[in-house]
Amino acid sequence: MCGIVGYIGKPPVVQTLLDCLGRLEYRGYDSAGIAVVNGRGIQVRKRVGKIKELVASIQQHPFEGTSGIAHSRWATHGLPTEANAHPHTDCRGSLAIVHNGIIENYAALKARLQANGHRFRSKTDTEVIAHLVEDYAKRLPVAQAFRRALKELRGSYAVCLIAKQDPQRIYGARAGSPLIVGVGDGEAFLASDVPAVLAKTRRVIYLNEGEVVELSSDGARLTTLSGAVIHRKPSTVSWDIASARKEGYDHFMLKEIFEQPSAVEQTLVNRLDAARGRIAFDRRTRAFLEKLKPNEQFVLIACGTAYHAGLVGEYMLEELARVPVDVDLASEFRYRGPMLTRDTTVIAITQSGETADTLAGVRLAKEQGAKVLSICNVMGASIPRESDAVMYTHAGPEIAVASTKAYTSQLSALYLLTLYLAKARGALSAVRWRSLVRQLSHIPSLVERSLRAEPLIKEIAKSYAGARDFYYLGRRYNYPSALEGALKLKEICPSIHAEGYAAGEMKHGPISLIRRGWPVVFLATDSPVYEKVVSNIEEVRARKGDCIVIASEGDQRIRRYATHLIPVPKTEELFSPIVAAAPLQLLAYHIAKLNRCDIDQPPNLAKSVTVE
Repeated sequence: MCGIVGYIGKPPVVQTLLDCLGRLEYRGYDSAGIAVVNGRGIQVRKRVGKIKELVASIQQHPFEGTSGIAHSRWATHGLPTEANAHPHTDCRGSLAIVHNGIIENYAALKARLQANGHRFRSKTDTEVIAHLVEDYAKRLPVAQAFRRALKELRGSYAVCLIAKQDPQRIYGARAGSPLIVGVGDGEAFLASDVPAVLAKTRRVIYLNEGEVVELSSDGARLTTLSGAVIHRKPSTVSWDIASARKEGYDHFMLKEIFEQPSAVEQTLVNRLDAARGRIAFDRRTRAFLEKLKPNEQFVLIACGTAYHAGLVGEYMLEELARVPVDVDLASEFRYRGPMLTRDTTVIAITQSGETADTLAGVRLAKEQGAKVLSICNVMGASIPRESDAVMYTHAGPEIAVASTKAYTSQLSALYLLTLYLAKARGALSAVRWRSLVRQLSHIPSLVERSLRAEPLIKEIAKSYAGARDFYYLGRRYNYPSALEGALKLKEICPSIHAEGYAAGEMKHGPISLIRRGWPVVFLATDSPVYEKVVSNIEEVRARKGDCIVIASEGDQRIRRYATHLIPVPKTEELFSPIVAAAPLQLLAYHIAKLNRCDIDQPPNLAKSVTVE
């Protein structure tokens, strides 16, 4: 969600902070601010709107410092105003704080601090941290005051602090929200995500829960909340800043759509050996899977797009590996009172590895004795670190808020897992298993072929850019595809209402809304329920709706039912969601582009949802 940057090192400090903050714009925000320590104390500048508004203000009235912090805020407590924007200061302006997360006991802390004479300027929960540190700093050094204040906070936080009396230090801590340390040559960084620092360094330390960092130009000193020193060496990020640039594309989303063949291949490589008929995982994951019991129960938890990948996973795991599976929205999972045992494996699917609800579900599973396997794109993130085993998707950085290549990479990981378990449990014949493995090895090229439909999809988008309602319909493996297609459109084109349904549910209410010209996107690829989908198309046509049909190449029959036809490579039904994904994404993209939407940073959305 919100972006955090801290920097100490080489001048110009302000420009470095702004550059790093700009690389976090994909996270979603409504205001931005910066604070630096200099000879005049702490100087703060904040603006509502995009970071460019903050940059323009600083260009008109420049200032500099020896160290500083910056923040892009996505409002939770208090409206998006300059007063509520971060950084926040204490009463005397001698401390400045930026914070991601939610402080659940802020009201009680605020009341206590106000009773002690503290004056608050904002409606945020964050400001209590600055005043709390100020209170303790009256009798303790800044480092100790910071740790004492953190011990009183309930909720989630990634927080950074600068102090007038300690200009050569920046302090940071995390509990429930991500925070990383970047270690450079004579300089050091704090950030909420790796892309912020990649232009400067690829040496990164991932903070764990309850850890505090003291940053100087010489590096980072890690401690616990109690002050015990922690020794941890930096790890090297495997991708570079070039991966986080548009490289000639109009938007990150379009770039990431076209990166999908490579992202899928990277997820499969070194794990899939079709020639030898073998699927292999790293030692930790293999050992985890080998210990699963014959009566193992599986629960998949995820949010948003990752949840749709989980729904596809449910179909394939039950049908091909013959294992019982439940799929839960992570935001509901821990509130329904799940009954987990040591014979339960929870599979947590997440792009960022920091999704608050999914992380909470992982912790609940561990508390109840269940095992956890995570599917994640970010090495070193919280969810993989707290899991018993992890399958990394290796999709590279995904900058656009709307997930594309992370989704197809998650599907690829689930294909690998399904086929591995199917073989281990003898659920498929050897001939059938080898056939599916061979087909899986061809998926990257099939995804590439599906992207060739873009010119056709651009023309179709012109016909429906003015629509205000869409339906997406599919059955079996492509019911989740319908949900995902609708989500993509409403994520990036907020002027259009879109809903995905299981096609068989149309007659149970939604069909009553169909009128002349209403666009309905059908997933009608080859499957055992193909005839039933055709019947659903005829029902919509009978009510004068427009049918945009995604169907298998070579399907001549479907042409007479479709207002518009988008062909995708012919595959087993199992793999149809991954080849249908790109056309669904491209349709949403081009409709949003024609509507002049902010595609990479849609309003009110954030890339990594780190609060409930």
